[in-house]
Amino acid sequence: MQITKFLSILLFTSLLLVGCSDDDENTFVPDSQSSNKQPLGSSANDLLSDTNFKGLTVEIVSVQGFEPTATAINTFRSFLEERLFKPDGITINQRSVSSSGLAPFTIEKVKQIETTARTEFNEGDEIKVYIYFADGTNDSDEGARVTLGTAYLNTSIVIYENTLRNLSSNPNGPMLSTVEAAALNHEFAHLLGLINIGTSLQSQHEDTESRGHCNVQSCLMEAAIEFETGMMSMLDNGVPELDALCIADLQANGGR
Repeated sequence: MQITKFLSILLFTSLLLVGCSDDDENTFVPDSQSSNKQPLGSSANDLLSDTNFKGLTVEIVSVQGFEPTATAINTFRSFLEERLFKPDGITINQRSVSSSGLAPFTIEKVKQIETTARTEFNEGDEIKVYIYFADGTNDSDEGARVTLGTAYLNTSIVIYENTLRNLSSNPNGPMLSTVEAAALNHEFAHLLGLINIGTSLQSQHEDTESRGHCNVQSCLMEAAIEFETGMMSMLDNGVPELDALCIADLQANGGR
């Protein structure tokens, strides 16, 4: 399942909001990697709590020239520290790789890149998350309808950095660091099971017209952020935050 966004979408299994893809049936996954090849939202409690994993490592792999800004990474780290119980700490490792030459990207291509680019997998009491900053667009983009990112497995995210930069360069567009941080926080929140995808609702606040999104205005997980006008107004005041109802969901599933 995947939801594409309009000119400033942040999709769930597709960028800033919703989109979940299944692995190809014939893809061989080594036993050492199988725990990182599960459905979206299935590791929500493991990411939120310290029950099974005391620490978190985020492996950010960027195509050369498409690395995220330091400001966005710092904002993302603060978001993680505010919501996760990880007594052994949160580590963010960054490195750059050559272009795959596969753009525009389908989720199948993104998964193909992950098989060679990803080097960090769950180990002991350390859970690992992989985030790829791509140098192209999503294959389904058309005109003003674009995808900014996708959370597509339990510990896997792709961010279409080329699309984010194009959006930020528009007249009156948001700062690049702001849209990067919003995309990162939103997609990671999908890994945490929001909304109602691995983390149960404590109250009814899921958007009935957009699964995986919150119906509270200005929440980080609001569906309106998928559209240019909604996102522009939301990012005027910086990176949107989770509302109290989303936070209550995360806390009930082991988070802060």
